[in-house]
Amino acid sequence: MEEKLMSKKKPTYPINDLLDTYLKACNRKIKIPVFYDDLLRFSGSIVVYDSNDEDTLWVRVYYEEHERPEIESSLKKVYTILHSDGNEDAIEFLNIDAIDYCTFGNSKPFRIKVRNILNDNYTYIYVKKADASRIYGLELEHMFSPNRINFLVYKNTLIEEHIAGIPGDVFIKDFLPDLSDQAKSQIAKEFVKFNERCQMRLLGDMRSYNYVIIPIHDFDHVEYKIRAIDFDQQCFEGKLKVYQPQFFKENFDMVDVVMKKLQPNSIEQYKKEERSILAKRILASRSRYENLVECMCEDRISTEENLKELREHLYNFTLDLKFRRSGSMGEVLKTALDFVRRNYENVNMKNLLDK
Repeated sequence: MEEKLMSKKKPTYPINDLLDTYLKACNRKIKIPVFYDDLLRFSGSIVVYDSNDEDTLWVRVYYEEHERPEIESSLKKVYTILHSDGNEDAIEFLNIDAIDYCTFGNSKPFRIKVRNILNDNYTYIYVKKADASRIYGLELEHMFSPNRINFLVYKNTLIEEHIAGIPGDVFIKDFLPDLSDQAKSQIAKEFVKFNERCQMRLLGDMRSYNYVIIPIHDFDHVEYKIRAIDFDQQCFEGKLKVYQPQFFKENFDMVDVVMKKLQPNSIEQYKKEERSILAKRILASRSRYENLVECMCEDRISTEENLKELREHLYNFTLDLKFRRSGSMGEVLKTALDFVRRNYENVNMKNLLDK
């Protein structure tokens, strides 16, 4: 019988004063003209199907005639605030093609399709209910992943940019079987690194539909990068396996590729590379990282039961007594990242002394 990894639905955690101050200092908190609750006032909806006529779990919403112009105008302003300096000169060239609502998952986001009518280029922005643990996840992604991420927070509303790529579940089903052996080896390497990155920074629930695969065309081949797109499960669950994508059944095909294409010593090499890169990023962004972790240590973003379970798992994994002394999920994360940084610095010092 398959082990149940995820607990009951995660609650939304409010933004406390310390985190609010941090967001202001980092220019993440900016006044916007529309709120998440405003978009909930839709008067009807229709189901959105994909190209294979399958339900996407999104519905296209519509509003009363007297409300739609104001909502669309406000969303255009939000787009300019997120992607530029908020200058409204370009608003007349923007069109809101669709407003979709997802009833699946914790965040229940709105997806806004914004199109430039001059050239038909379009992108998406997402409007979600602000949640402290999600915001911590976004900030940690910005600091410690290979990617930068753009988002804004105002009161109870979170605005996120779109992260482009092939959804992991689509890639596994439609692309992975037809990849060349070289490409499979490369995607295996990236999955090992992605798995290690999620585990080290305690980003959970990376089932295949919560990350995207990004093909990058080099001059003689295609490389694949894996990027998280859902940050709802930052430091919430108690089981350590939740923070290891390899244990979700949706990722078993990726794990199978890793097992077939990589030797154990190669897997260990890629894990060490990812730990070293994370340690370097911690050292490079120490001031911002310390401010964020201070907020997390004082915040409550999980249950007491989950906290006790996770710190025991991590103690058994590392034998570091600091995990057992952690009083919050923020302290657990700090201990985990300190463990990574300390090991990196110790190895570096040993290498210097050996020379």
